Amino acid sequence: MTTTVEPADARTKDSRTAPARPVEEELPPPPADEEDIPVPPGAPRALLRALLGPHRGRVATAMAVILLQQAALQAGPLLVAFAMDRGIPALREDDAGPLIAVVVAYLGCALIGTLLQWSFIKISARVNQDILLELRGRIFRHAQRLSLDFHERYTSGRIISRATSDVDALRELLSEGLQELLTVFLSVCSISVILLVLDWRLGLASLAAFLPLWLIARSFRRRSRLVYRRSRTSAASLIVRFTETMNGIRPVKAFRRERTNDAAFGVVNRQSAAATADGLLEIARYVGLSRSTANLWTTAVLLFGAYLVTDGSVELGVLTAFVLYLRRLFDPIDQLAMFLNSYQSAAAALEKIAGLLAHEPTVAEPAEPKELPAVGTEGRAVHFEKTRFAYRTGKEVLPPFDLVLPAGQTVAVVGATGAGKSTVAKLLARFYDPTDGRITLDGVDLRDLAGPELRRGVVMVTQESFLFSGTVAENIAIGRPGADRAEVEAAARAIGAHDFIAELPDGYDTDVRKRGGRISAGQRQLVAFARALLADPAVLILDEATSSLDVPGEQAVQRAMRTVLAGRTAVIIAHRLSTVEIADRVLVMDQGRIVEDGTPRELIDGAGRFAQLHQAWRDSLV
Repeated sequence: MTTTVEPADARTKDSRTAPARPVEEELPPPPADEEDIPVPPGAPRALLRALLGPHRGRVATAMAVILLQQAALQAGPLLVAFAMDRGIPALREDDAGPLIAVVVAYLGCALIGTLLQWSFIKISARVNQDILLELRGRIFRHAQRLSLDFHERYTSGRIISRATSDVDALRELLSEGLQELLTVFLSVCSISVILLVLDWRLGLASLAAFLPLWLIARSFRRRSRLVYRRSRTSAASLIVRFTETMNGIRPVKAFRRERTNDAAFGVVNRQSAAATADGLLEIARYVGLSRSTANLWTTAVLLFGAYLVTDGSVELGVLTAFVLYLRRLFDPIDQLAMFLNSYQSAAAALEKIAGLLAHEPTVAEPAEPKELPAVGTEGRAVHFEKTRFAYRTGKEVLPPFDLVLPAGQTVAVVGATGAGKSTVAKLLARFYDPTDGRITLDGVDLRDLAGPELRRGVVMVTQESFLFSGTVAENIAIGRPGADRAEVEAAARAIGAHDFIAELPDGYDTDVRKRGGRISAGQRQLVAFARALLADPAVLILDEATSSLDVPGEQAVQRAMRTVLAGRTAVIIAHRLSTVEIADRVLVMDQGRIVEDGTPRELIDGAGRFAQLHQAWRDSLV
């Protein structure tokens, strides 16, 4: 078997912060987001249709309600015109009926409009919250479903930004922007018809204002699109920088990185502020131009209407209603500006969310899953058949190779950092799929196994031994969620973790807190082994399970390893050669190649690479 060295940049993500440099007075624009996920054509529209689809009925009801509300609202100026041209002359002749009828109708329209407005807000608010609830859930579920290679390429801050700031941008559009858009649209349509009916000459003169207003809005939309895309990218960069700093707070303090990180965060923060300020300037430019155009046009129409009144072709009440309608026609311009502001921000956010949700896992579930045969008493046999692996960049990590791991055998894989050990383990755990060839478990291709079936058969214990916030018992029960307390405690006793757990303040009910920070690294490792034992997998992968432990912790974990490995097929990725001694077989990898394969005793007694490593390890103990 031959392999190549696993590239460092493909294995880990460089999270180091660039050295501090003086912040310039004029900040450069933020760079293009190299971590942006490609967005397939039509994905944002498809996502929007999918989110609105289940709520068609309530959306239609809301539209009908706002239509009636606008009808009640737009009746006001007509009633004023009727009062001036009919009600007041009738009152002079001692007939108060028409004027009283106008007053009652005006108050009735105001009351009905208020009730309809309340109903619309109530219906639309519920629809909005249901959509946002579904969207956040989709993002969370999809992020968990995506393959490991995705999470190694894209920082967690980007995903957090999609579920927080981008969803908030959509919330602003749904809660305020759509109502403003509907109000403006219905107002413009209804008022345009009314103006033409009142007087076609004044109506045409008024509607001619839409040409310059449309050109102004078009210019704003084009200019602001780029601004808001930059704003969403800057917001994600802020979250990424903050998340990375807080997750690495220990090395930040250990290496006194506070000032450097503060300078780097300040640059990103100012870039975000600059992008936001550019958006506000675009709004100010739009509002100023549109408002000036509307005022000038209103003045011109008023002068033209005054001429028609003096000419006797238009009644004074009609001109009064005309002026009132003109104000209502042009007043929503500010509302339109706020909608366009929300729309551009939400469109950029929707584009990024749609890109995330459209991204399919590279490790996909099988279309027709198969089941594993009944497991024997010694685990399952693993075969690597002409298996080859290369990263997305095309750099080959493992050339084609064949490898057989008999059922019940414990195999240790050793070698220098970057030799490809962890890649072999990740392929067996199906965190990646091989580029060519296949890996079988008792003759069944891993790609033909559904996720739950695979995870029941293959379990991986990593160096970090990640624990979730919650009790010790809950963390152990992750291995088998249906296990009762007696089974959890039995697994802990078998591993040798019961004594330290019993000494915790609340025993098995002690909250380990974030990342298990309440207990030591060795204790976290024992909890992870208890979790693996409770899961009872046929194949167990230990990825450098003792590399970060002290001697007492390592000895405790090694005793636990002997328990958990019994009756299973196991692959141990080891840096410490003391861990290798419990293995039945050792594979030595060097520069991407398996250079030795044999029992620990055979390799120690030989003159090869493992013998040299073992002697160097023994010398280091003196």
